[in-house]
Amino acid sequence: MPIKTAERNVLASLDLLASAVLVLDQHGRLVFANAAAENLLESSSRLLQQQTLSDLFLNPDQLLAIFEQALQHQFDDSRQDLILERVGREPLWVDTIVTALDNPEMPVLIELRENVQQLKLEREERLIDQSQVNKELIRNLAHEIKNPLGGIRGAAQLLELELPERHVKELREYTQVIIKEADRLQTLVDRLLAPHRLAQIVGDVNIHEVCERVRSLIVAEFPSGLSIKRDYDLSIPQFRGDKEQLIQAILNIAHNAAQALQERIKAGDAELVFQSRVVRQVTLAKVRYRLALDLHIIDNGPGIPAEIQERIFYPLVSGRDGGSGLGLTLAQTFVQQHMGVIECESRPGYTDFRILIPLP
Repeated sequence: MPIKTAERNVLASLDLLASAVLVLDQHGRLVFANAAAENLLESSSRLLQQQTLSDLFLNPDQLLAIFEQALQHQFDDSRQDLILERVGREPLWVDTIVTALDNPEMPVLIELRENVQQLKLEREERLIDQSQVNKELIRNLAHEIKNPLGGIRGAAQLLELELPERHVKELREYTQVIIKEADRLQTLVDRLLAPHRLAQIVGDVNIHEVCERVRSLIVAEFPSGLSIKRDYDLSIPQFRGDKEQLIQAILNIAHNAAQALQERIKAGDAELVFQSRVVRQVTLAKVRYRLALDLHIIDNGPGIPAEIQERIFYPLVSGRDGGSGLGLTLAQTFVQQHMGVIECESRPGYTDFRILIPLP
């Protein structure tokens, strides 16, 4: 069905909208999709045209029912929150507005807006669930490693005592390798178990004192080439928490950032930003809080490699050669013990770790 010039001009103006817009004919076929719809549905307007809602989504029944009601002019517009499933792609969590038009050839307009809050909640739930799985895995694995390590180290010490006198100097080198490697693994296991062993020492925490402590430690290690900026909201109240745990969590993030900035430090234009704000009406782990600390640690480094961005809080995952892959795992654990969460956004030239913790 050809679109008239006047109608084409009206439809073209819909390309200026940020939300996805689909226009359908009386048979439910798409006659127009704006640029935002192409981005949302990951398909070109040419491919979308003449497809039906059943072609686009695996569960179109609810949307089709609203479409039929719009055809019969049972309402001017209808609003629904829907989860639209697709073949081989992530489901879409969308606020849907279906509008009946006074045009028999294009009687229905559907507007889709991604439900960012729902997506955020789903991502946080995945992070928390994965963190719980990680903690159990780490605890069990560490205990399984710990006992044999003691036996290996003890056997190496006994073997060293039994070495022949004339060969002790040459052979002791090998037993020392076993003992030192066992000690190194023991230290790693202790680090894995540390967050689960130590009880929280709860007191009043001023988050800016914590940030300043971390800042002084970073400056001491990277005295030149790195600029550390502070953008604090000094009205943020104190809250109950473990100051040392929070220092360690923020230090792990900031130290990772500083190490990622090595090339910029050499060039003299490396930048690290500590920014604190208060956000209102925040949902964390399915609990609604009136106020929350919103702390950002931002750097202008190369960014986190795309292939590990979804896994950076997993244990033993590191984007740096020689990294243990434990710093961010421990940071997330410590923040979660304060009923909070760490989020991350990263691209070349900009990485932002965001810490959210409920406030009284």
